[in-house]
Amino acid sequence: MFQEVDKHITRCGAISSTELEIFHSRLKPRTIRKKMLLLRQGEVCKFEAYIIKGCMKKYYIDPNGDEVILQFAVEDWWISDISSFTEQKPSNLFIEALEDTELLLIDYESKEQLYREIPQLERVFRLMLQRAYAVLENRFYATVAHSAEERYLDFIKRYPTIPQRVPQQQIASYLGITPESLSRIKSNLYKKKQV
Repeated sequence: MFQEVDKHITRCGAISSTELEIFHSRLKPRTIRKKMLLLRQGEVCKFEAYIIKGCMKKYYIDPNGDEVILQFAVEDWWISDISSFTEQKPSNLFIEALEDTELLLIDYESKEQLYREIPQLERVFRLMLQRAYAVLENRFYATVAHSAEERYLDFIKRYPTIPQRVPQQQIASYLGITPESLSRIKSNLYKKKQV
């Protein structure tokens, strides 16, 4: 159960087998069914979740009642509402399973205790957070600097398995375009033999 998360953690820093056992003791396995919510708007996010198997989305509902997808997460990724988790304040977001999903969750108190017990883990999680922030910055930049077609091509290059697992309308939401626009983009790219 811990093999993949161990590989993930040790890519960011050297952690001994004893320290990994302590880390494991703080993780809580959880399985959630497709369409189940792990977090609802208004709740305080009490977890960071590592995905062993499955696919999830993080989103909010805009004033028109439409989902705006901020993140997809699949195997070997973490998902949480970092702002709500860190500040222990109500979330503006939803986190939902798009497939039956197996997770390892860590709660706020356990994570803080781990930082005290294993200072190297604080560095590991900081590096992971920095990488996640860099991805977010690049996404914001692409949204304003690239065309919808360029954003789609970048999406399928970075996340080649997600388009087979996620409905087209949700990919369009993530890209900030309409499903009709995404269909036109895909049709044009097919004609040009780019996908």
